[in-house]
Amino acid sequence: MFTGIIQSLGYLSAQRADRLEISLSPTDAQRVLGDMALGDSIAVDGVCLTVEAIAHQGFLADVSPETLQRTTLGRAKERRTAVNIETSLRVGGKVGGHFVSGHVDGVGQLLSNEQTDNAWLLSFGSVGSLERQWQEYLAPYLVPKGSIAVNGISLTVADCGEDWFNVAVIPHTYSETNLQLLQPGDWVNLEGDILGKYAARFLSRGRAMGQTKDIDLAFLAEHGYG
Repeated sequence: MFTGIIQSLGYLSAQRADRLEISLSPTDAQRVLGDMALGDSIAVDGVCLTVEAIAHQGFLADVSPETLQRTTLGRAKERRTAVNIETSLRVGGKVGGHFVSGHVDGVGQLLSNEQTDNAWLLSFGSVGSLERQWQEYLAPYLVPKGSIAVNGISLTVADCGEDWFNVAVIPHTYSETNLQLLQPGDWVNLEGDILGKYAARFLSRGRAMGQTKDIDLAFLAEHGYG
């Protein structure tokens, strides 16, 4: 489990088809690798991977064909690419963003990037060839003011439609992540809010069984929210 608060940038390259190497700067290596152990989970551009080996200034992780096909890592491994790095959440640690599982729902693309007085307004949309993936796994969990992970970064949806959404990114997040490097058309990994997924699942099962009531003030009071 992760929180979507990026700790550093790394640079990804492929050792072989199913193994990736992530290198870090000396400063970032000291911070990220300090308590890293073999078998640890680590998020690379929002994708949960397992540390298979630790190097002097980075680490190696194996990646499955499913992960390469479903995420941007399959494209990124073809060249040296900047990726966002976050180690897993420790018990008792701060949850500065939102709960991120590292299980990517699908891929989107940057549509536009507009700098405002105090933020960057980024708009993302579906990739034409992956429209079905977007509609099935992403669109149901896009809500204004809801949470979404973009390349592993915890962000808040400012506005959205069926095949797009936009976010306002503060300068610190923009400068410390690979959002600053994106160009229109670049692909990103997207993960919807896991709490929204569970709520949607609960409601859909309830409707199927004829047990779901309308959520009103009386319903909330009955279940302890009054």
